[in-house]
Amino acid sequence: MLLKVALSFLVSFAGLASAAYANPGACSGDCGTHDPAVIRRTSDGKFYRFSTNNFISIASASSIAGPWTYLGQALPGGSKISGFSGVDLWAPDIIYNNGVYYLYYSVSSFGSQNSAIGVATSSTMDPGSWVDHGATGVSSKTGSAYNAIDSNIVKAGNDFYMAFGSFWGDIYQVKMDSGLLKTAGTSSYQIAWTSFGNGAMEGAFIYYRSGYYYLFTSWGNCCQLVPRPAAGTEYHMRVCRSTSATGGFKDKNGVDCKSSGGTTILESHDYVYAPGHGGVIDVPGVGSVLYYHYVNNNQGTNQAATYFGWNVLDWPSDWPVISTGTSTPTTTTKTTTTSRAAQTTTTAATSGNCASLYGQCGGQGFTGAACCSSGTSTIGIRNVSKELIRLYSRRNVVMGFVAQLLRLLVP
Repeated sequence: MLLKVALSFLVSFAGLASAAYANPGACSGDCGTHDPAVIRRTSDGKFYRFSTNNFISIASASSIAGPWTYLGQALPGGSKISGFSGVDLWAPDIIYNNGVYYLYYSVSSFGSQNSAIGVATSSTMDPGSWVDHGATGVSSKTGSAYNAIDSNIVKAGNDFYMAFGSFWGDIYQVKMDSGLLKTAGTSSYQIAWTSFGNGAMEGAFIYYRSGYYYLFTSWGNCCQLVPRPAAGTEYHMRVCRSTSATGGFKDKNGVDCKSSGGTTILESHDYVYAPGHGGVIDVPGVGSVLYYHYVNNNQGTNQAATYFGWNVLDWPSDWPVISTGTSTPTTTTKTTTTSRAAQTTTTAATSGNCASLYGQCGGQGFTGAACCSSGTSTIGIRNVSKELIRLYSRRNVVMGFVAQLLRLLVP
């Protein structure tokens, strides 16, 4: 009996000590991104990726793996929302409905709740085709229950709902009107909250599959990464599910998502650091794909940029997990001519003096330097090796303890 216990103990800790996640799928071309939103164009199957900053950067590819080509800006003139003239745009969300693509975006004053969510439309998604419609009716100010950024639209039956929020009251939701340009005029309501990291939850994304709505959220420190935050407090992704799109979300252990519930689906591992703020897309020939941005610890001297990552999902017992298998991404068979432009080069910050990003980089309770430059995150190179040493040291201690236990129990 003791031998069985010891062997079970060994297997359990061996699993914890080894990499729990597959590394991201291949990416070629323009793979730099922050807060990516990905969709396939109905006319030709081409993938389009929208990213925070640069007034929403647009890139396209024939495959989820690339090669990604930078096309230009969605709204180079900025938003028409009053009070936010010239302010950069963040956290895009993209949907398609009845021949029209809807691009939702956030505007905000750094480190505050002075925020709003806008929307633009296009029939092709190419640069130059977007028409800005301005405010959706979702906004916030000091004292609001939430911060009105990080929108995501989900369809349930014939209705559409917008989830949004970052820090403060975390994730809220509101019903949209049938035109998808404004809210339906009903009150918003909370669907998720955590006590983790002073309410460090944002980037909601709701995905429907086989009778369940899955609420993916990103927890922890997305951007203030110099010096490294305490291990485990950096960005990572969690998930809850419900049979309703509008509430009742619980994690795998049955904990309510409004009471700090959330099952971890992706976190730092191997060279991947602080993965988060993405979504799920169905890729023909591959399956459900979780996409996100992450910091690459193998970047050499440039330890700042965030990159596009993706992994295939498996669904044991109707819960998403990162697949350990390999899949070949599908390449579209149709191609169309798209506009091309040279992407503006952004120099990543190497210290605490850098341009501000949004959300919890300057969110509730934040008092540090604004260390988030256009679509990038800064981390301390000197800390990478220390974190790896601590990781392997913990693993070796555990495995050494198990080995000693087996020596005592096995003749």
